[in-house]
Amino acid sequence: MRSKTKMVHGGITRDEQTGAVSVPIYQVSTYKQDGVGDFRGYEYSRTGNPTRHALETVIADLENGKHGFAFGSGMAAITTVMMLLHAGEHVILTDDVYGGSYRLMTKVLNRFELNHTFVDTSKPANVEDAIQSNTKALFIETPTNPLLKITDLNKMAEIAKKHNLLLIVDNTFATSYWQQPLDLGADIVLHSATKYIGGHSDVVAGVVAVKTKELAEKIHFLQNSVGAVLGPQDSWLLMRGIKTLALRMEAIEANSKKLVEYLLSHPKVSSVYYPGIETHPGHQIAKSQSNGFGGMISFDVGSEDLAEDVLKRVKYFTLAESLGAVESLISLPAKMTHASIPAERRAELGITDGLIRISVGIEDAEDLIEDLEQALGD
Repeated sequence: MRSKTKMVHGGITRDEQTGAVSVPIYQVSTYKQDGVGDFRGYEYSRTGNPTRHALETVIADLENGKHGFAFGSGMAAITTVMMLLHAGEHVILTDDVYGGSYRLMTKVLNRFELNHTFVDTSKPANVEDAIQSNTKALFIETPTNPLLKITDLNKMAEIAKKHNLLLIVDNTFATSYWQQPLDLGADIVLHSATKYIGGHSDVVAGVVAVKTKELAEKIHFLQNSVGAVLGPQDSWLLMRGIKTLALRMEAIEANSKKLVEYLLSHPKVSSVYYPGIETHPGHQIAKSQSNGFGGMISFDVGSEDLAEDVLKRVKYFTLAESLGAVESLISLPAKMTHASIPAERRAELGITDGLIRISVGIEDAEDLIEDLEQALGD
């Protein structure tokens, strides 16, 4: 089954009992048992819900995984996956990581003695150098947020296999349509499904897909124990969003290429970050491991004052913290999505106060370009 067909027909997509072409929303907490311990597949909705289960089968199919899991947010998904590790163990993470992931590791999980090191994973030698005797996992974002750095997933898989490490990939930016980390050697792939998978700014969710039955059993145990599960209505919204994911991503990427071309020629833009640019350091790797370059663009206008002026002036770009929606969004990472990262750390990474991040939507590209043009001013 090819990608677009899989997004419509993958997993459980209909109700076999009634023939309904949309899985019903099972708004239920518990289920009648025919006898003590004799239940019809479901006993309590934290453990399993038919609507959530249908979504989880689709997620597994999209990522070519053994099993899928749905959580109440992307951070709930990441936290649950990190609970595979134990106190005293060590994980290596991409340095240019989402601010929420940085906060989780440095302010929460460190209190449980889960050790971490942030490195530039676009350079495999850095990863090798950071491995310790207690290292158990690699956590990779590619492309990264917000600098769009690219990590070679085949190289990471080689390193993980060599050192017997779990390879975990945050695939939120690339999406299941453009990139398949499990096929490239990852053990676990996860998304903030709030973003492209949902795609309409109307649901908060996280999803995980795993490569093996053993990992599926471990994640399900943690999902049930921790309880950060996705509700049935939100599960249904994600299934609806998935059916148009391919079409949205193609329209978004087409728009992104036009916006990148415009930004590269603008005198007030000092830098443009987008893996589809041939001079981008990770362009060739991105081209080899992904079928597309996505809809996230970051660009630097040189100063915080100009950046804030741009954010105030735009009309079609919505100033908001999120991404991956049908409407174009704009943000200032240093003050918004990455504000939880200390200023000195942002400076080391290159997240300047003049860096603007845009999530391109499906509007007419010409309108978006005209909007940026008037916002940047003369």
